[in-house]
Amino acid sequence: MTDVTDAMTTLSGHRPDGSHLLLAALILASTVALVAMAAFHTWRARRHSNDPPPKDPGSSDPTQDGATGSADGAEAGGGSGGGETVLWRMRTTVRDAPGSLAALCLVIARFRIDILTLQTHPLAEGTVDEFLLRAPASLPSQELTGQIEAAGGTATWIERADTHDLVDTPTRVLSLATRTALDAAELPLALRQLLGRCTIHSLPAVSVTGRPTGQSAPVEGVLEETVMRLRDPSGGVISVERAYLPFTPTEFARARALVELDARLGPRVPRSTDILTLPEGNEITVRRADRSDLAAARAMHDRCSPDTLGLRYHGPVSDADRYLNHLLSPRFGRTLAVQTASGKLVALGHLLWDGDETEVALLVEDDWQRRGIGSELLGRLVQLAEEAGCDSVYAVTQSRNTGMVAAMRALGLPLDYQIEEGTLVITARLSASAAEPTGATGERTARPSDERTVRPSGPAEGARR
Repeated sequence: MTDVTDAMTTLSGHRPDGSHLLLAALILASTVALVAMAAFHTWRARRHSNDPPPKDPGSSDPTQDGATGSADGAEAGGGSGGGETVLWRMRTTVRDAPGSLAALCLVIARFRIDILTLQTHPLAEGTVDEFLLRAPASLPSQELTGQIEAAGGTATWIERADTHDLVDTPTRVLSLATRTALDAAELPLALRQLLGRCTIHSLPAVSVTGRPTGQSAPVEGVLEETVMRLRDPSGGVISVERAYLPFTPTEFARARALVELDARLGPRVPRSTDILTLPEGNEITVRRADRSDLAAARAMHDRCSPDTLGLRYHGPVSDADRYLNHLLSPRFGRTLAVQTASGKLVALGHLLWDGDETEVALLVEDDWQRRGIGSELLGRLVQLAEEAGCDSVYAVTQSRNTGMVAAMRALGLPLDYQIEEGTLVITARLSASAAEPTGATGERTARPSDERTVRPSGPAEGARR
């Protein structure tokens, strides 16, 4: 701009002709254009200084490579090579030496596999590396594990994962701790989600007949390869078994921390309730129950006929009360209670954790049968089972109990029947459809003012359960 000013000053001191004026105009226009272009590039550089680098034409979409990628990533879309992909969880043990993990990563990169998450589990000798991988769907898992073994990995294990595994470990652990803090019945479910596919048994210290079982564990628990035994805060032992994969000390510490949290918080059950209206206009309340309802449950037993109790407990009627303390414990499942406006307990529904399986059971007082209560409770128990991630539920009854059979059929789910010497086991395979929105406890949220009308089924509706 200084050169331009000098040139214009020189020209103004002389008598310019047409050529000088044209030259001055061209110089001024060019200089203004250069200044404007420089200012634009400076503004653009500052505006985009934090943008990601331009994408390599041969690379995949970055939105598909991380844990926040497409929810379809478990089957297709994005990821490695831009083709169809699947999610894998893989574990392998390596020497605790520099370069051992790098050797595994080179193999993974060679197959154009994305590492979404990585956890390390230190051992006394070596380290267990756990990967969540997005791999091409055409890649056989055997080929990958073979190459991992060749690169120094041992005891390699791999299985298909899904999009739920994309949640990072700290977030998952905090979520499980919250659920456990709000509901004591969540502890077995939280352990199963924390540790993956495993079998959990709650072994009571005292049997239903009142005799000691001898089940106990030290405060610090016991870890034995594929089995861990943890002291149950409510008495007895929580046994966790995973035959296909040994537990690591890190997993054992996490499980023990959840159990310690449960012990510190003591007994607790969510107090949400639903108020329902029966066809005759009476209102009933459906809520969660626990051992504090033991006296009311025994009083209901006293009002039930021997036939009703016999169909429910499949044994001597005199032993019925012995089961209540076990059934009402949150450690063994969830119990729903139905009470009248006067506060009298008239029905119980149980969802019981039985290792890898889940049992449903109902008891409706004689005077309150055939009003739709049994079907209402059964539907809610199945919903709780779906929210807990159960694949199926089963009911044990007698072949003459047409009411329970009708209630199971009314669920509209695929049923399997097994009968032996008059005992009927009905298994309902739960649908994969999404459950309705839930609260932090994993059960449907309800307010005391929520009201709904119960419609009775036909004459065969859960009359005995």
